[in-house]
Amino acid sequence: MTTGRTRRTGRTAQETAVPVRGGELAVSRWPGAGEPVIALHGITANGRSFAALGEDTPLYAPDLRGRARSAALPGPYGLAAHTEDVIALLDHLGRERAVLVGHSMGAFVAALTAARHPDRIAGVVLVDGGVGFPAPEGTDIDELLEAVIGPAMRRLSMTFPDREAYRAFFREHPALGPHWNDDVQAYIDRDLVGREPKLRSSCVLEAVRADGADVLADPETLAAVRTAASAGVPMTLLWAERGMLDEPRGLYDEDRLAAAGLGPGAGSGVTVRCVPGANHYSVLLAPEATAAVRTALDAVRNT
Repeated sequence: MTTGRTRRTGRTAQETAVPVRGGELAVSRWPGAGEPVIALHGITANGRSFAALGEDTPLYAPDLRGRARSAALPGPYGLAAHTEDVIALLDHLGRERAVLVGHSMGAFVAALTAARHPDRIAGVVLVDGGVGFPAPEGTDIDELLEAVIGPAMRRLSMTFPDREAYRAFFREHPALGPHWNDDVQAYIDRDLVGREPKLRSSCVLEAVRADGADVLADPETLAAVRTAASAGVPMTLLWAERGMLDEPRGLYDEDRLAAAGLGPGAGSGVTVRCVPGANHYSVLLAPEATAAVRTALDAVRNT
């Protein structure tokens, strides 16, 4: 595993604040030429997870409600709250429409926003997320979240004596650690709050639970990709070949996507592509994977 630090891959992000219900949404902005993209992060992540993509793509990446510098925003939580915040960001930017890219849970937010507001969304790129499979009735959400996102969920109840201990926790992650660089470190540091020796993740557990419940069991969320595609919103799903812990099987595969009515010949209106060799985290970090995301974004923006 690579434990040394490599160079910063993207440009330094600028900070902006957007008025939303209950306060201000913290947004990282990477300037650039062309129409901007709104980037939506995963369930325990923050906007800085998109730094590599911001190298040559104009991005606005909010810290979603209940995370990082948007952690103080109040509930009610859930994916509907995030869709409201995305539209508030669009309005703040003075833009009628924009392309969305969402990773993991953020892909579900992107799909739901497009389903609810197809006139405001010019296209969506879903990165290893957005297509759900209903949880069995009576499933314990915390247990299922633990099973799916593992270390990311466990850290929410942990404390750390100092910043280096928190970084070390992530360096040991088999899917993230090998891609460590200055951008990843900045993304990790953004999540850390509190005082030594009791530093902790900024993520609000209530927000994570509410969002997880929607991803796993909300009928509107689970139908959002098809709803948005039926409304004419260009949709692309990029799925990582490998999994959350860099295991050989990812969250998706051809059989599971076919069962969901997606894939070649399905007539879903959704373009589906595998990102070979990428795992759930490296799909936003490895050069070949981020190139695939940029290509998908260019295709959607030019539709």
